[in-house]
Amino acid sequence: MVSGEGSAVATASDETDAEFRARIRDWLATNLSGEFAGLRGAGGPGREHEFFDERVAWERHLAAAGLNCIGWPAENGGGGASLAQQVIFHEEYARAGAPAKVSHLGQELLGPTLIAFGTDEQKARFLPAIRDVRELWCQGYSEPGAGSDLANVSTTARLEGDEWVISGQKVWTSLAHVADWCFVVARTEPGSTRHKGLSYLLVPMDQPGIEVRPIVQLTGTSEFNEVFFDGARTAAANVVGEAGEGWRVAMGTLAFERGVATLGQQIGFRRELQRLTDLALDTGAADRPEVADELRRAWTDLDVMRAHALRTLGSAATGTAEVAKLLWANWHRRLGEIAMTVRGAAGLLADPELDDWQRLYLFTRADTIYGGSNEIQRNIIAERVLGLPREARP
Repeated sequence: MVSGEGSAVATASDETDAEFRARIRDWLATNLSGEFAGLRGAGGPGREHEFFDERVAWERHLAAAGLNCIGWPAENGGGGASLAQQVIFHEEYARAGAPAKVSHLGQELLGPTLIAFGTDEQKARFLPAIRDVRELWCQGYSEPGAGSDLANVSTTARLEGDEWVISGQKVWTSLAHVADWCFVVARTEPGSTRHKGLSYLLVPMDQPGIEVRPIVQLTGTSEFNEVFFDGARTAAANVVGEAGEGWRVAMGTLAFERGVATLGQQIGFRRELQRLTDLALDTGAADRPEVADELRRAWTDLDVMRAHALRTLGSAATGTAEVAKLLWANWHRRLGEIAMTVRGAAGLLADPELDDWQRLYLFTRADTIYGGSNEIQRNIIAERVLGLPREARP
């Protein structure tokens, strides 16, 4: 099926992987044209502001074709695609240059979390709106002063009648300024500490008691935000899992965050590296031994990253996601540094705005911090996988 109508994955289980790949590739080639032709390559880290409304329209077009949430079970409104087919879809989506999704947090994180931990009523209420891109979500995990320590939660929620009343602050909340809902980890048992006494709440953003303040980044954009809760409310039924067991649900969400979509991410990395290699060849920068060595290393490390992702696909073993995060975050940050070396002195000037390589360099400084800093990832690997002594903590 190559039109925008109907379900393009309805027969995925009856196809070979090669047939599925061909059909997805044809659909994307046909539909990334006309009104959507200008969206190729739009969005992504540091560029989330680009063509926002048009990207929402594109995702609703995908939904009409059955191409949103293809990995969700069919009984939950998804495409029921196999793990291999999900990989294929994300690879072809990236290869086609399709725009970055504005509904990623809902479709790839919250949706699977609700399927795994939510009630039937929660699934019926929220999953269709996520799939059809009628409601957008943000993630309320990180807090000021806590760094990458997700268990250091001071935001509180207490039950008043049939509502949770929430007070506290979250930070680095991606796309909170456009989100309709936020999934929030809050402390619901007074006196509890660390992983105990937390609950995973679904909170509407458009209400008194919630203030969103953008955080302007080095790139001049502000996809991250501070979110202040001052007596914000949500229904008592909007707790996922049992009250007090939010840490288990929150860790389930993180496991979904580092799934098959990372292979599509690597296609995007490969495209960036090819563009940089072409630039180095065109400008003569590749004739310098240090540049040539860096580019060769980048190509090799990208193959290593893909091999690790394929080898560990579907694994829930401790350390798997942490190694993957270290691999891609450090690789991408280094790519920004190589880009500045290739650009030379010209890379120091914005004329009049940042170009793609300058934006890449500046934004990737954050890659090794957000989503769990390098230091946190290495501590998890050292202590929980290698069995080394715990780092001294205050």
